[in-house]
Amino acid sequence: MKNEKSAHSFRLGVLAALFGALIFVVTAYVLHIPIPATGGYVHLGDAFLYLAASILPAPYAVAAASIGEALSDALTGSVAYAIPTLIIKAAMALCFSPNGTSILTKRNAVASAAAGVICVGGYYVTEIFLTRSFVVPLASIPANLLQAAASAVLYLVAGRALDGAKVKKNLATFVK
Repeated sequence: MKNEKSAHSFRLGVLAALFGALIFVVTAYVLHIPIPATGGYVHLGDAFLYLAASILPAPYAVAAASIGEALSDALTGSVAYAIPTLIIKAAMALCFSPNGTSILTKRNAVASAAAGVICVGGYYVTEIFLTRSFVVPLASIPANLLQAAASAVLYLVAGRALDGAKVKKNLATFVK
């Protein structure tokens, strides 16, 4: 019994590490568009955060999301954002539920919008502290909204495709 539980936790940890690596690579290097005005950047890594959070139990999803995205900040020149990103991305991951047999549920579709709001609001507050202004960070809101919308669309498309391939069911068999 104890060995089964350890094997289950180990497999979930492996899956979380794989998601964290995927989130890092997509965030840091795939369509990574710098925003010179704020020192931040636009990316599609949040779509993979949403997928991880729709598949993995919350502690594993939070670890994959926050570590993958914060590492991206730390290693691509946006070090000032790394700690806020750790917190913001953890909160975003908590919007989703891995319950059920499919990735896309009504709850998770709505969660992609809620996570977008957390992202935009979280980085607005972060930039208030970094710039010491309530006005300057307003310039980053359109880019953050675009990132949130594009990530949600990619998540919905990928989630539907992965549900069609029964990926979540196959992963459930793997982690048993």
